[in-house]
Amino acid sequence: MIAQNLLIMLVILPFLAAGIAATLPGDSRNSEAWISGLAMVAMLGILAALHPEVQDGGKIIAQVRWADSIGLGLSFRLDGFAWLFMVLVAGIGFLVVLYARYYMSPDDPLARFYGCLLAFAGAMSGVILSGNIIQLVVFWELTSLTSFLLIGYWQNRSDARDGARMALATTAAGGVCLLVAMILLGQVVGSYQLDAVLAAGAKIRGSALYMPILILFLLGAFTKSAQFPFQYWLPNAMAAPTPVSAYLHSATMVKAGVFLLVRFEPALGDSQAWFQIVTLIGMLTMLIGAVAALFQHDLKGLLAYSTISHLGLITALAGIGSEEAMVAAVFHIVNHAVFKASLFMTAGIIDHETGTRDMRKLSGLYRYMPVTATLAIIASAAMAGVPLLNGFLSKEMFFQAAYEWNNGTPLDDALPYLATLAGVFSVAYSLRFIVSVFFGPEPKGLPHTPHEPPALMRGPVAVLVVICLAVGILPQQMVGPELKTAMMSILGPDLPYYSLKIWHGVNAALIMSGVAFAAGIMIYLAGHGRFEKMPEGPPLLRNLSGRAAYDWVMSTVMLRYPREILRVTTAPGLQVQLRSMVLLTLAATWFALSRLEWNIPMPTLSLPETVFALLWIVGAICAIGAAWQANYHRFAALVLLGGAGLVTCATFVWLSAPDLAVTQLLVEIVTTVLLLLGLRWMPKRDPDIPRDQSLRARFRRRGDLLIALICGSGVTAIALAIMLTPPGASVGDWFLRHSYSEGGGTNVVNVILVDFRAFDTFGEITVLAIVALTVFALLRRFRPAVESAEKPSPQRHATGSTLYNYLYVPQIIMQWLFAPIIMLAAYLFFRGHDLPGGGFAAGVTLAIGLLLQYLAADVRWIEARLTVLPVRWMAVGLAVASATGAGAWIFGYPLLSAHARYLDLPLIGQVPFSTAMLFDLGVFSLVVGAIVLMLIAIAHQSMRLGPRQRRSAETEELDQLEEATEEAPQPEAPHQDIPRPAAPLATGGAA
Repeated sequence: MIAQNLLIMLVILPFLAAGIAATLPGDSRNSEAWISGLAMVAMLGILAALHPEVQDGGKIIAQVRWADSIGLGLSFRLDGFAWLFMVLVAGIGFLVVLYARYYMSPDDPLARFYGCLLAFAGAMSGVILSGNIIQLVVFWELTSLTSFLLIGYWQNRSDARDGARMALATTAAGGVCLLVAMILLGQVVGSYQLDAVLAAGAKIRGSALYMPILILFLLGAFTKSAQFPFQYWLPNAMAAPTPVSAYLHSATMVKAGVFLLVRFEPALGDSQAWFQIVTLIGMLTMLIGAVAALFQHDLKGLLAYSTISHLGLITALAGIGSEEAMVAAVFHIVNHAVFKASLFMTAGIIDHETGTRDMRKLSGLYRYMPVTATLAIIASAAMAGVPLLNGFLSKEMFFQAAYEWNNGTPLDDALPYLATLAGVFSVAYSLRFIVSVFFGPEPKGLPHTPHEPPALMRGPVAVLVVICLAVGILPQQMVGPELKTAMMSILGPDLPYYSLKIWHGVNAALIMSGVAFAAGIMIYLAGHGRFEKMPEGPPLLRNLSGRAAYDWVMSTVMLRYPREILRVTTAPGLQVQLRSMVLLTLAATWFALSRLEWNIPMPTLSLPETVFALLWIVGAICAIGAAWQANYHRFAALVLLGGAGLVTCATFVWLSAPDLAVTQLLVEIVTTVLLLLGLRWMPKRDPDIPRDQSLRARFRRRGDLLIALICGSGVTAIALAIMLTPPGASVGDWFLRHSYSEGGGTNVVNVILVDFRAFDTFGEITVLAIVALTVFALLRRFRPAVESAEKPSPQRHATGSTLYNYLYVPQIIMQWLFAPIIMLAAYLFFRGHDLPGGGFAAGVTLAIGLLLQYLAADVRWIEARLTVLPVRWMAVGLAVASATGAGAWIFGYPLLSAHARYLDLPLIGQVPFSTAMLFDLGVFSLVVGAIVLMLIAIAHQSMRLGPRQRRSAETEELDQLEEATEEAPQPEAPHQDIPRPAAPLATGGAA
């Protein structure tokens, strides 16, 4: 049980740390780095604790129950391969965090940076640890979203925005293909669990859907790992900060694609189609990336194309699929992550200390940065495959696998030659990186004088370089056991013979390496001094980049064609669009319901029901009148709308639903007042505008009336069908029977909201928070109309002594009501589980109390005495609701499961208590925050007038004050706390 909880925590931890880091102040640079670093260290600690469980082919499976009746839940799975990959994610993540602390400027939005970086690590952890293939796709797409935010981190730069958009469009499109592939896989296998899919390889390959599944699956993997022809997005992602590039290119994002290929090779591999497609694409990508890297002038550009080349190497090994090739693939994933992360950090140090990454301007840096240069030379040598370094070992294994695999096809015969050719260019671009940057004449015209970076900034590079050396010299001792554990989880307990020794004698792999070194040195010497004058890649490579196809898809398929379709299908006005949407909904509903048999007995109407029907006639008249008056008389329309709301409230009382009645009444009060305050700032409607009386307009209005009657009748029929359901056939009967026994409360409605259907409630309060933030954001940019800037007519005409006494008595009453309203809110909250009330009703009640204070006094006066931070209330509410729901996991129950019992309190005795009350507390806090946030957004409009309007309003107010001072005596001292002059939030005016 402990192992399962630790596995779940391994996924939750980075997201939790991301939330904390993202909410810290922008200037808390050290705190954000500490939180991020500690999160990575904690992940490493959890992995160390779980390592004994996955040794010798073991695995840990953790299930998070959610909706068991429909098989909905979360599944996490850790085996040796996932453990090794997670060590890369957390270990290199810690080094990247340390490096970023010194690389990033204090002026950058670091809270957003660390928050996105941690969320990215969490998404990658979800991909690696998912035990359900649909869940894997969800985390897969989350990596695309978080990488989009990281690549476009510097939003003011067009290249960052373009690179982020390109990466998101490409990888997200591949994610859609992957989703379809996983759905088809689940249908073929009969299960979406990863273990079942991996064990059903023969069944999958024998299915008629194998080829569609394979093509869609490979599109998802190839787009993520930048394989040909999708390699164009990766170099454009270099606009990201260098710590992001180091993390993205080494342990995350691009490695997700090759992780997927290796993980699913037992299920989808071992076929000629797999070998031909995957190996061919891998070899092409390896060659294209290696050649393009040689001609790059940007340090990060060279490293980006070299990443593409090495990803192609791993893809080719997965395509070959032999046991030796799979061992080489996993080994090279680890080695590439280590030396590539160190090289990207080195490129960032050079850029940070010299002000440029242009290799045409850089030379002779060894004399200025000897330690950094030494580290970079060792890492570059590992990338080139120099002996006694980690890259040499996995490269030799690749050469040997390519040489030994031969099934008689032309591609099999070409594998050794293609592999050697890619090795040639790998040596050449590694030499160019070393010689061009660190040797040669002194650099001239650099933006900054080169010097060594801070020791802690260089420290992560040193750690990674030491690992390169240690693995290259002592491979068996350093990675032998972990590599064996990883391969047992992929290939099973019967592993093939492989050796991690440095020397295997003179064999084909060594000869291929010797040819690659000799030819690579010759190519570099032949082009030395000329690369700087050449364009970034021959024309053939630029044509094979895939960028032209991407541009065509974005400009034509994604922009021009949709515009044409939109032009043809979209109605010209909002009313027409709404009419079309309602008609489509009506047609869909009719199609769905027309197949049902409606045998609903008509209710018998006695005298009380007849009187109640007359009440609804009043409500209908109010609703129709509101719609009729909304054109030019907004205030009257709002009053009539309130009348319809009161009739609805009375309906709930009549139908024995006091909870709904209380909530409806409270919401009706809040919405009416907020709408009145909003109408205060709307421009006046001109009654002199002639109404369109044309035949077309009359036909449209009558058509709208007919549509409204049909829709209203349909909703009425559905409501009657539900209410007249025979006893025992309604789901409500089940809730009535089990509310107290399983939910611990006699108020069935509240038990449903905070226990049985708590997840729905959590979604609703989340939507409420989003709506409140959206309203606030929109109103911050809203500026009232010129004629609305004046005070409402009642206040404008109050002069002299009447200015002091304007709404004087209502002000006192509203201020005195604040304490009783707080008590009423507490009363509704604590009784909610057994009697009408609850967190939502209590939250609205407290919001009404705050609303009255804003109505009673000037905005500045009330906020100087009563501080409410609504965003924090909302955040606390969501946090409490989330923590309450997740707390059930600790005890092995599904999300948001509640527990009820009686507590013995001193002097009081036994009182009922349920954990649902804590969830209700979160609802209460969020509702208060959301309503007050919208209230504040409206109230502050009076302080956001334009300069001319503000000066005019202030001049008028000063004139009235002077007149009041002359005509009226000053109030006595006991009343000085009452705001003078009163300037409450008016609800009249333009409305």
